[in-house]
Amino acid sequence: MKRQLLTALLLTAATVAIAPVANAAEAKSIDNIQKTRLTFLENQSKAVGNLQATRLTNLDARNKQSVTNIQKTRLTFLENQSKAVENVQATRLTNLDARNKQSVGNIQKTRLTFLDNQTKAVEDIQATRLTNLDARNKGNLK
Repeated sequence: MKRQLLTALLLTAATVAIAPVANAAEAKSIDNIQKTRLTFLENQSKAVGNLQATRLTNLDARNKQSVTNIQKTRLTFLENQSKAVENVQATRLTNLDARNKQSVGNIQKTRLTFLDNQTKAVEDIQATRLTNLDARNKGNLK
């Protein structure tokens, strides 16, 4: 019985001596788990933050590129409109020049025809006068 009592006392003493160490190890283990969890959550938060920053950067770049593309498209459209207006103006001027040249040519032809007709009329009048004078002279001479 002494032995059992001694064994029981030894076991109790060992349990009392080991219990605080076991409790301390368990607390330390819980602390380590908590730290690991907090580190994991912090890393996840950083990763989410980085993803958000990357998304915002990409969206910003897309917006800038879209705005630039829209500006280029608008400028190209305006340049094409200006060229079209210039082409219309050039065509109108060409047509007006052609009309003016044709009109001037027609006016010159008309004037020349008119002058030719006047000259012919004067010549016809002169011929008629000469014929009449000849007839009078022949009539006076007889």
